Amino acid sequence: MWRSLKTLLRDQLNPEELRVLYKSFDIIGDIAIIRVQNILKPKAPLVAEAIMETHKQVKTVLLQTSPVLGEFRLRKLQWIAGENRTETVHREFGCLFKVDLKYVYFSPRLCYERMRVAKLVRPNEVVANLFAGVGCFSIVMARFSKVDKVHSIDINSVAVGYMQENVMLNKVKRQVIPLLGDAKEIVEKQLRNVADRVLMPLPEKAYEYLDQALIALKPSGGYIHYYAFEHARKDEKPVEKVKARVSEKLRKLKAEFNMPFGRIVRPTGPNWYQIVIDIQITSNSAV
Repeated sequence: MWRSLKTLLRDQLNPEELRVLYKSFDIIGDIAIIRVQNILKPKAPLVAEAIMETHKQVKTVLLQTSPVLGEFRLRKLQWIAGENRTETVHREFGCLFKVDLKYVYFSPRLCYERMRVAKLVRPNEVVANLFAGVGCFSIVMARFSKVDKVHSIDINSVAVGYMQENVMLNKVKRQVIPLLGDAKEIVEKQLRNVADRVLMPLPEKAYEYLDQALIALKPSGGYIHYYAFEHARKDEKPVEKVKARVSEKLRKLKAEFNMPFGRIVRPTGPNWYQIVIDIQITSNSAV
């Protein structure tokens, strides 16, 4: 598709502009989100029209004008082509996720992770999702495993509103329980020692909330799916760096554990990576 896009723009962009044209962009439902370097910003509408020509399902193109920032992980978006809106419905593995990209975080690039984790869930498990967003991990889990309950927490009230709607859209009301608030407070008050498995799909906060993940787990232990951003030079291993840092904290928290799996989810910038570590807690002294 990128080659088709480049061919379509060949007569409208000069060689330098073609060279700096990003090879990838996100398509969420029928909305495409693109980034362009400063040299290309005046021609962003041309790029947008070309994307709509090569991807017939795209009805709106938005330009990302800031990094993902803040407690709610939002990015500034500027409309440049098609229908002027930020709300859409994204389909993934037969699940439907209604989102407003101006007010909630959503990444289609985590679809593999959502299904990978869902396939690990054992029958009748209770799961705590500490950073659930609009409910993607929780709903995929409910649809593709025999999970008993997924307590799904988020501090963004708009995200929780969409999560509630998505729970109804996907007919998983019995399994997925949306909870509005800070995961620290909700775990302390409502979810102590209830979970067989804890999800932490917010890399910016996972290390800080590792204590709460242990508190949410049953005394017999269970699994934590821990996500992080890590910088690594060519001679460093980002997965091992995350494992070392998390291991140090878990030892201080007096947990017995092993880490049977870890991988690079995706690169996020020069020498920066998103990492997932699956942690098995074999003995949990958190109370």
